[in-house]
Amino acid sequence: MKHHHLGSLDVGRLGLGTMGMSTAYTGAGSDDAESIRTIHRALDLGVTLIDTAEIYGPYVNEELVGRAIAGRRDEVVLATKFGLVSHGGDGPWHLDSSPANVRVALEASLRRLGTDHVDLYYQHRVDPATPIEETVGALSELVAEGKVRHIGLSEAGPDTIRRAHAVHPIAALQSEYSLWTRDPEARALAVLRELGIGLVAYSPLGRGFLTGAIRTIDDFAVDDSRKNNPRFMGENFVHNLRAVDEVTSLAAEIGATPAQVALAWVLAQGDDVVPIPGTKRVARLEENLAADDVDLTSEQLDRLTSVTPAAGDHHNAEQMLMIER
Repeated sequence: MKHHHLGSLDVGRLGLGTMGMSTAYTGAGSDDAESIRTIHRALDLGVTLIDTAEIYGPYVNEELVGRAIAGRRDEVVLATKFGLVSHGGDGPWHLDSSPANVRVALEASLRRLGTDHVDLYYQHRVDPATPIEETVGALSELVAEGKVRHIGLSEAGPDTIRRAHAVHPIAALQSEYSLWTRDPEARALAVLRELGIGLVAYSPLGRGFLTGAIRTIDDFAVDDSRKNNPRFMGENFVHNLRAVDEVTSLAAEIGATPAQVALAWVLAQGDDVVPIPGTKRVARLEENLAADDVDLTSEQLDRLTSVTPAAGDHHNAEQMLMIER
């Protein structure tokens, strides 16, 4: 696999998001053995960046990843996240990036992951109650102690990125980025490139929508998070199928799958952009990673860049409030 860079961090240019193995999507947690096989196969095929978070589950996804990488830790650029669990009493889904919470969260993540350090440690969402300088200051202490190798942010706005980077180098910003979620282009990408910070693109397949496999949400489980995502609702869903059909049409022309084409577009946006498509199945992983060999022409890239824009926000209203704009 070709490699990209996140700041000074060298990674395979396609990573693996593991959230859906344990939570949020239909079938999550139903086959941990297959999920572990998927992580192992990813490493075999040259993936290095494995992405998890304490909130996924919560906690159980880190435990799963820890089991999967046991004995193969040296092959992994291990990324996890803090800040959506307040360990001082409020619990999961409460923003807390206070220095004390950062340290407690990391120690717990290290135990679950079975390691003595995290290669890339992200603030999962910006905590408006804690100045970013205090949070990054605490993270820099963990870097000095060898427990964190690189610091990341997630869904932070330009001002926060600049203030954080002034305290300690930021390696990566994680943000949703795909053919139908282009927000980083206007909000953050110029700042990232000015400062030498990489972009890790989560949901690069639009939560599976851009694969072309989703034509109805009737097949989703009741607790599937996409049931509450505006892009999967009513008229928005019907409208958004146009983009899928456009990607599917181009994929048929070049002998690739829609997923491979959508990922190839993200990869073409720069050698500082690393998509982390998530899957819990080996077959889907292998399909996704084949995007590494898909070279799109300038005309094809232009066609994809011009696909029908998505209707609806890419998170529900509560989650959108946690994203800096």
